Amino acid sequence: MAEAGLRITVVVSAAPGTLREWTLELPVGSTVADALQSLPRDARLQHSDTVVCGVWGRTVEPAQRLRQNDRVEVYRPLTVDPKVARRERFARQGARTTGLFASRRPGAKAGY
Repeated sequence: MAEAGLRITVVVSAAPGTLREWTLELPVGSTVADALQSLPRDARLQHSDTVVCGVWGRTVEPAQRLRQNDRVEVYRPLTVDPKVARRERFARQGARTTGLFASRRPGAKAGY
């Protein structure tokens, strides 16, 4: 029995704390670019040719073919380098109260 079409979920996080999700019916052989073009008019992405997308958490090209029940995710660009954010968070919290280092051996150096 041949499939009539693909059921695809597209997820977009336009801003921190917001998430929009659409379920689309697409023809077999559709690509990630086709899925983005099939979004409702008010949900279309600006500069969709430069958007970074993934399928189930793995970055893919817009020409990637989709399979049944794939989840297309549109990624936002990072606003802060994760290494810098961690360094700043560590400096604010201090070595003694930071997650893994909160319960250290007696006499051990801070941060170890």
